Amino acid sequence: MNLDEKLIQEITQKVVAAISQMEQPVASESNSSVFHTGNMTITEVGAAQEGKYPDEVVIGLAPAFGEYQHQTICGLSHSDVLREVAAGIEEEGMKVRFVRVLETSDVAFVALRAAKLSGSGIGVGLQSKGTAVIHQKDLFPLTNLELFPQAPVLTLELYRKIGKNAARYAKGQSPVPIETINDCMTRPKFQAKAAILHIKETEHVVTGDPPVELNVEWQ
Repeated sequence: MNLDEKLIQEITQKVVAAISQMEQPVASESNSSVFHTGNMTITEVGAAQEGKYPDEVVIGLAPAFGEYQHQTICGLSHSDVLREVAAGIEEEGMKVRFVRVLETSDVAFVALRAAKLSGSGIGVGLQSKGTAVIHQKDLFPLTNLELFPQAPVLTLELYRKIGKNAARYAKGQSPVPIETINDCMTRPKFQAKAAILHIKETEHVVTGDPPVELNVEWQ
C-alpha cells in the first residue's frame, strides 16, 4: 500500500494532536511540585542525594514521565508501570527509591544516573514512551546490564520482571536476562509516534539541573 504525502501529513497531525492532549501536567492546586497521574501521586522533595544503603535500587524517571506524559507508547499508564517495577524490586526484599532525571531524555543516561545515586549501584531508567534499562554505576552509558528498547511489546508483567532482575543484580546475583518478544513490525508501526514522544520528552530537559528526589504514592 502506497501512502501519499497528504495522507502521511494527516496521520502525523492526528498523532501530534493526540499526544498534545496527553501531555498536560496535572498538578495539585496548592503545590506545583505535586503531580497526579492515574491513581499515583508524585511529590518532588528536593535534590536527590547519593544513597548509603546497599539494599536499595533507584528508579530514574525521564523528564516528562508522570508529569507531562501519562502513558507509554502502547497505552499502559505510567502509574501501573511504575508500580509494577517497584513491586518487583520489593518482592526481592530490596527497597526502592525514586528520582527524576532532568538533564537528559536518553534512557541509558537516565538509568546510569539512577545507578550512580543508588546505594547498591543498580538503577532502572524509564522513558515516558516505556523504554527501560537496568544499569550499573561503574559501566559506560551504552554498556548496560539489560536493555528493553521495544516499548510497544512491554507488558506490565515484564515491567515487574525488570524490577525483580534489578533487585537481583543489586544483591550480587547473576539473574537470567529477561526474554521479550521481538516483533519486526514494531519499528515501522510505531516509528512516527515514538519519534514524536521522544521530541516531546526532550522539550522538558533542563541541562545542568540535578536529579530530583521523588515521593511516590498509590491510592
